[in-house]
This record gives sequence, structure tokens and C-alpha cells, in this order.
Amino acid sequence: MLASALHGVRVVDLSRILAGPWCTQNLADLGADVLKIERPVQGDDTRAWGPPFVTAESGEKVAAYFLSCNRGKRSVTADFAQAADRDWLLRQIRDADVLVENYKVGTLAKYGLDYASLSALNPGLIYLSVTGFGQSGPYASRPGYDYIFQGMGGLMSYTGVEDGEPGAGPLRAGVAVVDLMTGMYATSAVLAALVQRGRTGQGQHLDIALLDVAVAMNANQASNYLVSGESPARSGNTHPNLAPYEVFACADGYMILAIGNDSQFAAFCKLMGQDWHLAPEFATNAGRLTHIRQLRPLLREQLAAWQIAELGQALDAHGISWGNINDLEQVFEHPQVRHRQMLQTVQHPQLGPLKLVRNPMVQPGQVEAITPPPVLGPAALPEAPHYTQQET
Repeated sequence: MLASALHGVRVVDLSRILAGPWCTQNLADLGADVLKIERPVQGDDTRAWGPPFVTAESGEKVAAYFLSCNRGKRSVTADFAQAADRDWLLRQIRDADVLVENYKVGTLAKYGLDYASLSALNPGLIYLSVTGFGQSGPYASRPGYDYIFQGMGGLMSYTGVEDGEPGAGPLRAGVAVVDLMTGMYATSAVLAALVQRGRTGQGQHLDIALLDVAVAMNANQASNYLVSGESPARSGNTHPNLAPYEVFACADGYMILAIGNDSQFAAFCKLMGQDWHLAPEFATNAGRLTHIRQLRPLLREQLAAWQIAELGQALDAHGISWGNINDLEQVFEHPQVRHRQMLQTVQHPQLGPLKLVRNPMVQPGQVEAITPPPVLGPAALPEAPHYTQQET
């Protein structure tokens, strides 16, 4: 079972906000023992990133944001500027398999918590650094949040309302996609490093940068530019390589029509009672992309007369991909989402029942092994040789 795949793996988590915690939450969901080290009093910044908040019996308020990315961890507060806390932390790291941090380059070296120092203490340690710009280069010392990298990495240059349309301009994604993708790349890197350590016995320093991830996640858009030499423009809800593949208005709301090939377009035309697929300019995907401004009004006129449910049934019957645009209430009421048990309720001893989203890597029957996000933990215990599971 994947929920216990990392059983016995110890992770010391010095990261805050989202990219690092998303990685360590993945590791916790896969069975690792994750010890989250937080600053005394305020803890991780995202504990205060609300409302909304959940209030503990003690009166402590925990933001929903924090709850989204810290499932399955244990919290301890420590100030490693203090010798006693730092010595305690070094004892935890001595026996750890993985350390995750997202401090500015050079910060942890001041406290002897950099990779060079810690690898001497623990040669098998996998040390993951998550930063905005990486460990080297002219921008290495600069801080940055996800929003910055959505812009700098190219995503916002082609995301948003196209020129000439009302509200034209760049838009960010609705969630911190660069942070989340960085967390996923970081998870993969840690897992690969654990496998490699199993062969060599050696740990290593992993350098994961948000800007690198932002560039990499341009995917086909980057490839389009590298092949054509032309930067993609903002195209609203359309697709740069497929047509029709966008949002359309029906009589009772909006839906997404996603035509993936020429045969699907022919089937769609027959459903609409049209012969557009026989016209040379619309017969192929390349032609439809080239002539999308001629095709789009024809599609809009036809689809505006349909009710979404009726149209959806007809599209399903013809093997044509489509989808609703659901708000989150509709998402969690969706029959397939309910069947897949993506909404999980766990009981927290201080916060009461918490609704959380299942990790897609962990199947529904394995979720009972997951523990809820922690309230801000106790102070470090300098006298303890190791902070064990039984001490939570």
C-alpha cells in the first residue's frame, strides 16, 4: 500500500508556506514520519493566512490555508538561533533520512544547518532546498512568491483575455500552481534520491527552484515557441494547439467542449446537423486553428440553443469530450468525486472534525492511516535524544 510505502523514513521539515510543505505532505501521506519545525509563537506563516479559520479548544486559530498542506505531520517549535534548540535539532537531523528547507540561500549556514555541515553529521541525509531562484546565479539571493514566478516564468504571458476582447490582459492561475508543481517535482526528486541512496548509501543536496519549475511547466507552450520562434499570445479559454477546445455558452450556463481529433469533430458536426467538417478550412485540426475566428461564431450560434444537461447526454452518446464548469460545492457533490472519496473527514483532538482532500496517490481504502494537520506544537525538548512518534 502506498500509504505505508515510506514507513520508517524520517523527515525533518524546516519549510514554510506552500511548495516545501506540499512536498512534505506528500511524503507524510506516503507513510513518512514528518517532524515540522516551526517558529515559536507564530509558527508557519500560513497559520495566519485567513480567514477562514478553524478554532481549537485552546483558542488557537488555524487558517484553512495551513490545513491544506500540512496533513500527517507533527509540529515542534524551535528557535535554532538558541544553542539548546539547535543542539536538539541536530540530534533529530542526525537520525533523519530527509531534510526539507526553503530559507534564503546562505541563511542556514549561519547556524551550521547547511548541507555541507549536516552531511558531515549524517552522510546519508537527503537535503532538499526549495528556493525561488536556486542555489546559484545572479538572482539566487532574491526572495519570491508563486505569483512572481507565474509572471517571470512565462505562464501569465499567455494566460488571460486576448487582446481586443473586453477585459484584455494577463491573469494568474486561481491557485499557486508554481508552488504546487514545485512541491510535486520536489517529491519526485526526494523519492528518486531515496532509491539512489539505497544503491550508494550516500545522501545528496537537491536544489529545486520555483523559477526552474515555472519554465519547465510551460510544456507545449514552450515547445511551440522553441519550434516557431513566436511567443504564444493570450488566448482566453482557447487551446493553442486544438480547435474547437474552449468554453461555450449554452442556454442555461457555460460548458467546455474539447474536440481532440478530426473524427470527433465530424461526429460533433453530425450531432449539430451541420457539414462543417466537409469544408476544406475546417476538415483538419490545423485548418480549424487557422480559421477559428470563422468557426467560432458558427459553434456559438448552435450551442446557445442547447440546455447543458441535454447537450451533455448527446455528446456522451457520440463519444465527444465535454465538461461542466463546477463551483467547489458542485465539485464535492459530483457523483464521481464522491465515489472516489476525494473528500475525507478526520477527527482532530483539538480542532474537531476536519474536512480534507484525499491525496490522489493514496487510494480511498488507505486513507485511515492519515493523521490531520497539527496545531502549533510544543517547544523543542533539548533533553530528549529523539522526538518519537509516542511523544506527540
